[in-house]
Amino acid sequence: MAALWVTGGRAAAAALLRPGPMGLAGPTAGYHKKVVDHYENPRNVGSLDKSAKNVGTGLVGAPACGDVMKLQVEVDKNGKIIDARFKTFGCGSAIASSSLATEWIKGKTVDEALKIRNTDIAKELCLPPVKLHCSMLAEDAIKAALADYKLKQDPKKEEPEKKAAKA
Repeated sequence: MAALWVTGGRAAAAALLRPGPMGLAGPTAGYHKKVVDHYENPRNVGSLDKSAKNVGTGLVGAPACGDVMKLQVEVDKNGKIIDARFKTFGCGSAIASSSLATEWIKGKTVDEALKIRNTDIAKELCLPPVKLHCSMLAEDAIKAALADYKLKQDPKKEEPEKKAAKA
């Protein structure tokens, strides 16, 4: 797995996915050009202030492959997502899924963003079946970030899962 904690190191990211001396048998084998584009030029990499009341943070992972995805959203007073950032440790498809997810949720309302499905992300990036878990992580990260944001808006109103866990 070509693992990379994306922090803006575009040269390192590009080097991992460029064809090597073996041509298509190199690191780009199996990656669609859209995945390579998001991997070489990730959008919205970084972090927001997780302590801000209008910022939600979602941290999700896939134990089977080791991918970890952090996605954050900043929401304005009207409920519109005005910024989104991510950091991902994982393969090119995981990084591309994170990057695309942040592009798609910016400008949407919280409710609109919750309608984004992993199948939409997978279709846009032309992910093969073996990489569908990457798009599932992105959907889960969106949901987790928005759940965190909603919890910060009304801390007395806990999520049902957390109440059940405390009982």
